[in-house]
Amino acid sequence: MLSGLRWLALEAKYLDRAREFYATHLDLPVVREGGGEVVFDAGGTNLVVREPGAVPRGGVHTHYAFAAPPDRYATWYDRLAESFELTEFDFGGAKSLYFYDPDGNCVEIGSVGDGDDSITDIFEIVLEVEDLARAESLYRSLGFEVVDRGSERRRLRLGGPVDLELWEPQLGIADARGGLHVDVGFAADDPTAAVEAVREDVCAVEETDDGIRVRDPDGHYLTFE
Repeated sequence: MLSGLRWLALEAKYLDRAREFYATHLDLPVVREGGGEVVFDAGGTNLVVREPGAVPRGGVHTHYAFAAPPDRYATWYDRLAESFELTEFDFGGAKSLYFYDPDGNCVEIGSVGDGDDSITDIFEIVLEVEDLARAESLYRSLGFEVVDRGSERRRLRLGGPVDLELWEPQLGIADARGGLHVDVGFAADDPTAAVEAVREDVCAVEETDDGIRVRDPDGHYLTFE
């Protein structure tokens, strides 16, 4: 039903500061800017950083993860350690480093990328939810499969391109928190069918220039295009 991640949007208090962070420290090229937002290319997925304003605003204190090729991971670690206090975690075959952007988003770089670019994609987004069972049901209706469970969290996978972590309010590795009012866009084979799969479970449905957007019960915005 959904075939991949199109974008992740974050809210930035000061747009120039956020632009400098992502362009300088992570070498993300700017795709476009204007109208209170800057759009970066993160390996084919757009990372959107926008000023507070109209709904949807973009997520706050969102934990998300970039994929980097395994042979680039050590270079990223050494480079970022010069400017940031890093936390590292070994998942048993893959390592990740964690640090924070100027707006309190926990940025992860994991050694799981496939390709030649230093950043190959966004492979994980963490959403804060009030009711795990309710959120799990909604996202499973969109084609996500549960690949890991905890007492206060679920990890769901969309056929490999991206994982969603659904967290009840908590602190994770590096004291990361799940995002609030996160705005994400997904490629959909049939956007209308995706909406119909969750119509009874979402709070709002709206057609946009990009596709069809819904708001889930936890205030996250999902656009299907």
